[in-house]
Amino acid sequence: MTGPAAPHGGDDEDAAPHDGGARGDEVPGDESRGEDDGLFAFGAPDEGDDERVTGRRGRRAVVAVLVGLGVVAAGVVTAAVTVVRPYFVPADFDGKGTGTVVVEVPAGMSAGEIGDVLERAGVVASRRAFTRVVDERGKAGTLRPGSYRLRKEMAAAAALDLMLESRSRVRKRVTLPEGLRASETVARLAKGSGLPLAELAALTAAPAALGLPPYADGVAEGFLFPATYDVEPKTTPRDLMRALVRRFERAAASMGLEAGAARVRLTPRQVVVVASIVQAEGGSEADYPKIARVVYNRLASGAKLEMDSTVMYGLGKHGIVASHAEIKRDTPYNTYLHRGLPPGPIANPGEAALRAALYPAKGDWYWFVTVDPERRITKFTDKESEFVKLREELHSRLGRH
Repeated sequence: MTGPAAPHGGDDEDAAPHDGGARGDEVPGDESRGEDDGLFAFGAPDEGDDERVTGRRGRRAVVAVLVGLGVVAAGVVTAAVTVVRPYFVPADFDGKGTGTVVVEVPAGMSAGEIGDVLERAGVVASRRAFTRVVDERGKAGTLRPGSYRLRKEMAAAAALDLMLESRSRVRKRVTLPEGLRASETVARLAKGSGLPLAELAALTAAPAALGLPPYADGVAEGFLFPATYDVEPKTTPRDLMRALVRRFERAAASMGLEAGAARVRLTPRQVVVVASIVQAEGGSEADYPKIARVVYNRLASGAKLEMDSTVMYGLGKHGIVASHAEIKRDTPYNTYLHRGLPPGPIANPGEAALRAALYPAKGDWYWFVTVDPERRITKFTDKESEFVKLREELHSRLGRH
């Protein structure tokens, strides 16, 4: 029995593991606690417990603070967005609007300026909403001046859509065919536009305000270009007549009329005179260069032009076949009696006739006859005997003898 007791009561070196076993017996099986003690290198086990609690509470506090800050920050951002939103998202209406309002868009306006006009008229909520839609769609170059029938309180996109539709334009449209005389031109303009005929006619009689080219010699006949014209509510008779002259000038510039006149050895005005004869004599556009060539061939030879269309113009009549009595009537436009070109244009030629006068066909033709005016069939010849037969063919068709 004495042998085993000696180690138990032996020296102090054997006490440490015993004591350690005794401490372990105080909390049986609590391995996690022992491990936790090892994690904390300071203080007794009870003090370590307090530190762990403090650490957890600290972490929770930090999280709580962060969450709180996040809530505050979200509130600040929301408030900031509410404040600055109008500066980034422009005010805009919803839908297609109601009622009717006519808005005038002058020429030369930018999209922003048009937006101002629409905002003042109550069509859109803001200029910026309109310009934003215009920019997004790339439509800045498609907006045209004029009067538009729109609605109140329209979404900017709906307003732009309506402005791009032709039906929204408040206008009248007048088409002037080629070959009309000045008196016929103003009559058609007055009927189609509703503008006073007397004022339009007065402008052609005294056209100083129309901006005619210098070579027109102050005469409107021949320079009122045939085309289709839009008449806005604010268009005046002077505005409309000036538009005709400007349209002539654009056509003349595009084909180089002044330089081309020198090439055919005529003045620009004389080219317009030749073109007016070409236009008035009828025939198809394919024949225009040949008709112009006949005019130049006769001018070059010193012969009289003998164009019935000029005779009829001088008499205030229409037609391309003058009677014997009419041919004998003396007027400045009777090219049976007077050599050279008549004193001025006898109609307002279109682009095809002007181009034919500048670029006549090549040929020796000396006469032509439109033997079938309804189908515009014209025949050309350089023999007088054949010309007589062609004229008889035309008279037979017209029932003349």
